Amino acid sequence: MRHGLASVGLGAAPPNIPDATAMIATAQATAEEAARHADEVDRAAVFPHRAFDLLRSQRLLGAMIPVAYGGDGASLETVAAICRTLGAGCASTGMIYAMHQMQVACLVNHATGSAWHEAMLRRIAGEQLLLASATSEESIGGALRTSGCAVNLEDGILHLLKMAPTISYGAHADGILVTARRHPDAAPSDQVLVSVLKPDYTLECVSDWDTLGMRGTCSNGFRLEVRGRAEQVLPAPFSDIAEATMAPVSHILWASVWTGVAADAVQRAKTLFRGQARERPGSLPPSAVRVAEAVSILHMMEGRVELALAHYRRRQTEQGAGMPGAFALAAEMNSLKTGVSTLALEAVQIAMLVCGMAGYKHGTPYSLGRHLRDLWSAPLMINNDRILTNTANLLLADRSS
Repeated sequence: MRHGLASVGLGAAPPNIPDATAMIATAQATAEEAARHADEVDRAAVFPHRAFDLLRSQRLLGAMIPVAYGGDGASLETVAAICRTLGAGCASTGMIYAMHQMQVACLVNHATGSAWHEAMLRRIAGEQLLLASATSEESIGGALRTSGCAVNLEDGILHLLKMAPTISYGAHADGILVTARRHPDAAPSDQVLVSVLKPDYTLECVSDWDTLGMRGTCSNGFRLEVRGRAEQVLPAPFSDIAEATMAPVSHILWASVWTGVAADAVQRAKTLFRGQARERPGSLPPSAVRVAEAVSILHMMEGRVELALAHYRRRQTEQGAGMPGAFALAAEMNSLKTGVSTLALEAVQIAMLVCGMAGYKHGTPYSLGRHLRDLWSAPLMINNDRILTNTANLLLADRSS
């Protein structure tokens, strides 16, 4: 059996690379289409196929891949803006896109120089492949820096078996990045990241995804079995990948999606508020203060994301800053996640008070139930209590100021 990219042709870079403004405008068109189907995706807990058909046709799945590998070379700032835009239309669409780009960022930052992974990047850009991740594990849960399963190598052939309680959109992905112990005798924290593409893995569904919100992410549990090649293991230790890329990029892109969801809710509240004001010229509706409060919270969320992007970009250019700077950045990114996940819920709850029964009911232009349910996933995606405990430990170790 042939594994991996042995037969993959290396695609050329697209002739016309869009700028950031054009890419975000393109994402806006997709977000509008996603919004038209968001209630259906939510109600039936189905993957947002129409939105991702559009994202593929617009070549946005390869946005962050460097031009040299056939992508658009988009910055993290641009991808964050796309995530926010998509999140405003459909939270599940935005979150799936964010998770995909997190995996792409790990490959771009830590796998270049590996012929197998460079070919994989070209294939992702050329075929607009969708990447998922398998980091959680039965008996371990969502502890990112711990694995139970292990890579088994024999004569250059890789075998890996993982029982994953959730793999978001796993059944709809074209490839998966999988965490595992380096070898069967390795410690749980001695991890590597393995990249696999179809048909080098099989998925057997072991649990359903019938949840309060984010229903379109289709995050079922799976028995994942991989058979591939030794070179599919990323060259960098997973500890380096998680610290430098996976954790900060995930928090930035997740926060961008949540900001988009909250922004759409606040916009609905503002629209209703303006309609009420037109009906009573000369007097403010009773909800005026609540609208101002919701907008203020949204501005705080936007500011936190912008600041995190600036600090992450600065850290990338200061590779010699040492561990103190790394501790400070990790604490900031953790705080971004816990802070924005909390503020997003607060903003939507205030918007619900503004919209009243029109927001509480399904099927109105001001309905906010889906927004509220989707955002309750935010403090639970790596539980905020776990992150706050980790942040406290980082702050104890931080000597940067």
